[in-house]
Amino acid sequence: MYMDKCCETCYTDSKVVSSVVPRKGELYIFEDTLKENMSLSVYNAGYQKCQPGHCTGRGKRGFYLVHYVVAGKGVFYINDREYHLSAGDMFFIFPNDIVSYKADIDDPWDYYWVAFNGTEARRMLGHTGFSSECPVLHLENTDELREYLLNIYRASGNTPAADAAMTGHLHIFLSELMRITYTARERVGTQDYLAQALEYIHDHYTQPLRVDEIASHVGVSRSQLYRAFVQKYGVSPHTYLKNYRISEACSLLRRPEFTVGEAAAEVGFTDPLYFSRVFREVKGMAPSVYQHKHSV
Repeated sequence: MYMDKCCETCYTDSKVVSSVVPRKGELYIFEDTLKENMSLSVYNAGYQKCQPGHCTGRGKRGFYLVHYVVAGKGVFYINDREYHLSAGDMFFIFPNDIVSYKADIDDPWDYYWVAFNGTEARRMLGHTGFSSECPVLHLENTDELREYLLNIYRASGNTPAADAAMTGHLHIFLSELMRITYTARERVGTQDYLAQALEYIHDHYTQPLRVDEIASHVGVSRSQLYRAFVQKYGVSPHTYLKNYRISEACSLLRRPEFTVGEAAAEVGFTDPLYFSRVFREVKGMAPSVYQHKHSV
């Protein structure tokens, strides 16, 4: 077990009996050295108040890893996708995903985490709403979820009894996560999360926007959002976003003060050539031709 020398946590026989909020730069972590092949077992657990800009190296993990952000901000990178996270956000790392994460410079995050593995791990996570396609969810119950994760760390130790206790607390944490995410999915029906997705697109279409970011915002998987869009609107979320941007660009091109390049930038296209190609695909003509025909 690693314990920062300025830790104010009280230990008895390597068991945590009380806890404090970590100070900046402090790291508390337990790593299991038994390495037993179990259906579900804790690999490590801990909590940290990160230094500004603290970053983990980009690479793969050989286990499942969940972080719960309780304060501050940071960025999570997974398979070339980027998520800007803050208090209440939980992010999952699955084996073989390429990831890194970095604390904000001005307001670095605090987080609690547990890493685990086992033959039952993937099946249990399948009931939580998390996946490689939807690795981030926002959960409001900060204090309770933090306590569940902290209980895993409090039970830490390299004995069979401690290993059983950590696994027991991990089961409790995962069951609570299943309950929370199931309740959220029940409360937010298809129509509700579609409405939320449309609102998010309409508010953020001028920015770099990915479908998995939209899915994460409304709390469903990318594939679930895809199916709902196709069923309701007859197009994928990506196509809906593309068409919406082109529709907004048309409104700008009908105004003489906008050039084609300016209209492209205003609706979220950084490459004017790509904008022209997409515009022609949607409208059947070049944006310059459209502007000439419809300018007022």
